[in-house]
Amino acid sequence: MTRAHAPGPLALSRRRLLGAGAGLGLGLQFIGTAAFAAQAQRKFVLVILRGAADGLSISPPIGDRDYVGLRRDLAITDEALRIDRDFGLHPELKSVHRLIAAGQGRIAPAVAMPAASRSHFAAQDRLEAAAGGDVSSGWLNRAMTSLSARTPVEGLSVGPVAPLVMRGPLTTASWSPGRAVETQARLPMLIQDLYANDPVLSAALGRGLKTEILAQANLARLAQDESGDLSPAETARLTRTLMGDSREAAGRLGATVAGFMQSAGGADMVAISLDGFDTHANQSGALTRRLAYLDALVGGLEEGIGAGWRDTVVLVVTEFGRTARINGTLGTDHGTASTALVLGGALKPGGIIGDWPTLRAERLFENRDLTPTTDLRSLFKGVLAEHMGVDRRALDTAVFPDSAAAAPILGMV
Repeated sequence: MTRAHAPGPLALSRRRLLGAGAGLGLGLQFIGTAAFAAQAQRKFVLVILRGAADGLSISPPIGDRDYVGLRRDLAITDEALRIDRDFGLHPELKSVHRLIAAGQGRIAPAVAMPAASRSHFAAQDRLEAAAGGDVSSGWLNRAMTSLSARTPVEGLSVGPVAPLVMRGPLTTASWSPGRAVETQARLPMLIQDLYANDPVLSAALGRGLKTEILAQANLARLAQDESGDLSPAETARLTRTLMGDSREAAGRLGATVAGFMQSAGGADMVAISLDGFDTHANQSGALTRRLAYLDALVGGLEEGIGAGWRDTVVLVVTEFGRTARINGTLGTDHGTASTALVLGGALKPGGIIGDWPTLRAERLFENRDLTPTTDLRSLFKGVLAEHMGVDRRALDTAVFPDSAAAAPILGMV
């Protein structure tokens, strides 16, 4: 089950000279050529799943003979949305599945940053800065800075705080949608990192999280009718309590962000943070809710951006993956490689990106994790080069310092 991406030509520049005239209220006819008027402005959206999203559940390797044995109760097999004979998608990723079937989506199922860390703090800094120990700026801001030397570029971060990936020398906008991003989901993840080396506090936190899960389960039992099933009214109430109407909220969020991108002088490059992917216990329920939110967000973006979708790429990544084996609390622990999603109307159809290392015992990283086969920087570089027009020299030196060995993955756009 070894796959490789198909190489393709490097487009040196796809950026369009649009922002200046539009910002002054001038029509494109001012330029004087029909060819220019027909060219659309490229858009890029980066979605970061914070907490280490489980790639083996995002894109279950249904054709890998060792998958079910490692995952047992967490294995997603018959219910997976099939991509091909080897891979499927989590059943909540319906919009993503539709895009892949239409040739507008691909998966990279074994990706990681180099010198990966299993600490949320360190791994998120590495993912967003991508500059060794320097965390003073993020690679997305540095990419926009490089592009802005030729044409105006607008950046937007969505969330309560501008993420590191969007910070740097170029001034960008930010917008917080309030509860729609569900920032409270990140608190257990952050506390866990702080308590990681303290056996007493770490154990206490684990007991607390388990109590919270049991409390939610008890809510469900209390809502059951005499038949033992949830009544429709109580099902709706409990869903609102535990999920916060997340699909509806996520769809609205995606449509709103699309509006920011489509307006005159709107955002060219957007970073969105989604929390709540640290699934040490009761992974099935927690991940189902969060991936449903992600899927509705993608659907809202696609619908909201309309015709501009054909010029858009959405890249979904996380700081690291999770263990190949299920743990004792129906969850998984911090791992290494995970899955990235590459979506958008600007994509060329294609198979999986990168090679699949398999889940054979001798191929697991440190006898516990999916082994990475693709450097995330290569994925970032490919999108920035072919889709946004960042030149190779800038990518290797300024955007991702000292990264010449990580060649861009080409042929996606």
